[in-house]
Amino acid sequence: MLKALIFDVDGTLAETERRGHRIAFNRAFAETGLDWVWDEALYGELLAVTGGKERLRHFITAHGPEVPVADAELDACIENLQALKTRHYIALVESSGIPARPGVIRLMKEALDAGLRLAIATTTTADNVYALLSGSFGPGAPEWFEVIGAGDIVANKKPAPDIYHYVLAELGLAAEECLAIEDSENGILASKGAGIPTIIAVNDYTAGQDFTGALVVTDHLGEPEHPLTCLSAAPWEAFSLVDVDALKRLHERWMSEKRKNRKPGNGLHSSSRSQPCPKNTLSSPSPAHPAQALRP
Repeated sequence: MLKALIFDVDGTLAETERRGHRIAFNRAFAETGLDWVWDEALYGELLAVTGGKERLRHFITAHGPEVPVADAELDACIENLQALKTRHYIALVESSGIPARPGVIRLMKEALDAGLRLAIATTTTADNVYALLSGSFGPGAPEWFEVIGAGDIVANKKPAPDIYHYVLAELGLAAEECLAIEDSENGILASKGAGIPTIIAVNDYTAGQDFTGALVVTDHLGEPEHPLTCLSAAPWEAFSLVDVDALKRLHERWMSEKRKNRKPGNGLHSSSRSQPCPKNTLSSPSPAHPAQALRP
């Protein structure tokens, strides 16, 4: 039985990468006198690396910009840049907000009304999560989530499954009792690695990525007046909205296939998934919260 939804944050809940994090990085660079500029194309490339500090280190290694510190001071420089970037991101979200993607708030409220539990599994910092939820979803939105797994609370970030294992442990649920909502290849690698069935709502940065194994791939979660476009094989006719009923149907279909594959003599491994989507080949168009797991 489906008991909980686990949401990614950046790119899934809102277009935070393009409209928030990239801008905040550039403001942090300018504040420290660096002439680095991450345009949209470069940032799309850098998103292959999850985590802000990890992304900064990859940029320095792969692109060789002039770095105004000795190698021995590089770690401290990266930590400082990441802290400045977080401050700029929070200020941006608080001042102008980044609207939720279509269907996100609707689905969350429907899920809560239906008795489903909500959680977050993300590589961004807890401060960033709280700022986005409070600023763009409403002051009480953080309390919708029983667990917020964020940032450096685990050793390995996505595509490693660590953050999903952490959230499952905090919820006290098995992977098959949950469903993950992601937007990227790194995200689904992490959720699948933890054994959690996953749906994908792509964005411009991730539309060309490989979502093999997703229950369904869409352009967003849909609203009654703004139906989604299904980018994989539609699970049924007139599929235009990701709502609780649709998620339960997708989850039960996945569970049914899982039970079938567990029968003796079928020659299949028990972790097989139902109707995995084919490879998606679309053209790409200091924490303030000491505990990063929130229990209301």
